[in-house]
Amino acid sequence: MNRRVLIPAVVLVAVMVVAVGLYLFQPWRIFTSSTVTEDVPAVAQTITPPPGSSAEPSPVAVPREVATGQLISHEHASKGSVKIIELPDGTHILRFEGLDTSDGPDLRVWLTDAPVIEGTAGWYVFDDGGYLDLGALKANKGDQNYVIPAGTKLADYTSVSIWCARFAVSFAAAELTA
Repeated sequence: MNRRVLIPAVVLVAVMVVAVGLYLFQPWRIFTSSTVTEDVPAVAQTITPPPGSSAEPSPVAVPREVATGQLISHEHASKGSVKIIELPDGTHILRFEGLDTSDGPDLRVWLTDAPVIEGTAGWYVFDDGGYLDLGALKANKGDQNYVIPAGTKLADYTSVSIWCARFAVSFAAAELTA
C-alpha cells in the first residue's frame, strides 16, 4: 500500500519541480536568438529654397551624442556599443549598436548610477542604487533604440546594464562617458 501511494507522490513532486525549473530558467533560451535593426530616428531635412530665390538652404539638424560606452561581459559574453543621443527635438534615446549577447528571461535595459566593475564582483551592483528601467530588451542582437523619459537628469546616471530581472544579475554593462 505504501508503494502505491509513495511512487505517484514522488512522480508528482518531480513533475512540479521540473515545471517550476523550466518556468524560472527557461533553458530553451540558450538556443534562441533574435535580431532588431533600428535606425537612429529620422532627423530634420535641409530646406532648399525654390529656384531663383536668394535665400540659402537652412542647415540640417542632426542628432548629437551625449555619452558613449562599450559593453563588457558579466553573466554572459556580450559586446557592442552604447550611446545616449539627443535628437533635434530635445528628446534623448539610449542606443545599442552591434549588440550581441545571450537571450534570457526578463532582460531589461537600465540606466544606473552604479560603477561598472569587471568580473563576478560587477554582476550584482546595478540594483543597489538608483536606476531607470527603459523597458524590455527588444532582441539580443542588433541596433536598438530606447526612449529616455523627458525630464530625466542624465547626470544622475553613469552606466547602462542589460539586467536579468528574473535572477537579479547583469548580463552586460557599459560605463558612460561624455
